[in-house]
Amino acid sequence: MSLIVMKFGGSSVGTPERMLRVANRIMERQKEGNEIVVVVSAMGDTTDDLIDQSKALNPHPPAREMDMLMTVGEQISIAMLAMTIDGIGGKAMSFTGWQAGMQTDNSFGKSKITNIEPSRIFKALEAGNVAIVAGFQGVSDAGEITTLGRGGSDTTAVALAAAVGADVCEIYTDVDGVYSTDPRVVKNARKLDEISYDEMLELANLGAAVLHPRAVEYAKHNNVRLVVRSSFTRNEGTSVKEEAIMEQGIVVRGIAFDKNVARISIMGVQDVPGVLANVFGALANNGIDVDIIVQSGVQDGKADFSFTVSGTDKDKAISVIEGIRGAVPYRETDSEDGLVKVSIVGAGMVSNPGVAAKMFEAISTLGVSIKMVSTSEIKCSCVIASEALNEVVKSLHTAYGLDTEEQVFVGGPAERR
Repeated sequence: MSLIVMKFGGSSVGTPERMLRVANRIMERQKEGNEIVVVVSAMGDTTDDLIDQSKALNPHPPAREMDMLMTVGEQISIAMLAMTIDGIGGKAMSFTGWQAGMQTDNSFGKSKITNIEPSRIFKALEAGNVAIVAGFQGVSDAGEITTLGRGGSDTTAVALAAAVGADVCEIYTDVDGVYSTDPRVVKNARKLDEISYDEMLELANLGAAVLHPRAVEYAKHNNVRLVVRSSFTRNEGTSVKEEAIMEQGIVVRGIAFDKNVARISIMGVQDVPGVLANVFGALANNGIDVDIIVQSGVQDGKADFSFTVSGTDKDKAISVIEGIRGAVPYRETDSEDGLVKVSIVGAGMVSNPGVAAKMFEAISTLGVSIKMVSTSEIKCSCVIASEALNEVVKSLHTAYGLDTEEQVFVGGPAERR
């Protein structure tokens, strides 16, 4: 007997027909002799609809009340799924996040799990039930209902798997697994049989949407074996684990991209200790995440440096920089949006020289300028103009030997909640 956590996203349970399909799949696994814990997201577009309705009433609703509202979608899903399982002859009990023992901090809209006390889950399993838990939510020490933010249901599933000692955590989504790149861009992208935590974490952080970085971090920290599978097919998925077998000759495991990148440059900054701390401290204090940072050489005691932020944060970041000009004098600023970041990821990169050089060569052969570069032991990222994205991704995919015979891609955009 195995203890399995199965997580289903919103599109997987978005209609009564899909809900029934999920219920049958759950019952199949239980009848094989397994104990089953299920984590579910809100059905279909429920969350988006609730957000739209709330903002029609109040464009700036209180964070506490938004969390109270946002948890409703998952509560509908768990009750409906439990009813569906009962209707086909099974036994199930549904639990909200707080009923399932999900304890969090008090940061509304982006809470972090602090502890899980799953005694009610164990009692439900002992009674022969499928335990169905609402993803994305918990309760703070102050007794407040909270939500976990982006990727919250994935994180709920992985954290719950760690807490109950599950043998595996299966993430069901609308793709067959983790691909070498987005199959909507490269039609002959390969589905990976397995991938390491570190590689998956890099891909997730760099734009691959199939798993959220927080969930991968939690899995790595707690050594939870993940399997990414499709809700709509019976195909084998991708196993995410500590070490993954490297295919012969494959150094790069995958290619990710982020379409929402802006570059900001600050010119003529005095080259003295503490300048960078002041600039990036101010940005951090205003909730702006900075990615790639490049400083040019110093001339006449002045330096220029550039950094990237999310395109949606560009105007706010420029405003912050202008606001600290008195403390950090500079000559001028410059910015550019309409950029993308393309990244190659692979654990084999650390022991294979020339991997980055091949990336630069493939991009330059297309006549595309590289604006910024960032590297680590298992990844290399280049910032380029957005119009060159698809062409560059296809070229890199071929250059690193990732192409396969054309495959059929099932599903739409990967779910992130």
